[in-house]
Amino acid sequence: MRIVAMTPEYAADIATWRYPAPYQRYDMTEAAPLLDPVNGFVALVDGGELIGFRSFGPDGRVPGWRYDDAALDTGGGLRPSRTGQGLGRRALAVGLAYGRERFAPPAFRVTVAADNERALKVVGSSGFVRVDEFAATTTGLRYVVLVRTEG
Repeated sequence: MRIVAMTPEYAADIATWRYPAPYQRYDMTEAAPLLDPVNGFVALVDGGELIGFRSFGPDGRVPGWRYDDAALDTGGGLRPSRTGQGLGRRALAVGLAYGRERFAPPAFRVTVAADNERALKVVGSSGFVRVDEFAATTTGLRYVVLVRTEG
């Protein structure tokens, strides 16, 4: 499993991914945001197959919380057919290793939907500590903010 540059082909593929309930909120319908350098998206491949993505920067932020630059925000996802197979921890570790090498942040921060028990389990077992919970100003959904200090 490794990180590679996001390509138009990978972005177009990700824009077709559809997750089953209750994860359909993670469906992306457009490739353009995945290709915008400001959003910091990269592709996660395994054996030549696109299996997921990571983002580093503002894409990992949810409106309604006071974010700062004390940590690098990161987010990500797996191809729907690859979820629930125990790949999350490894995918996150590969993403964090890339982020550490590329950005050298003092800490990483993730913002996870409060009802996404699978993601909360993965980040919790990867050294992230819960620092807050809030309601998104756009949807009212509850989110948990977790931080992992580096070094």
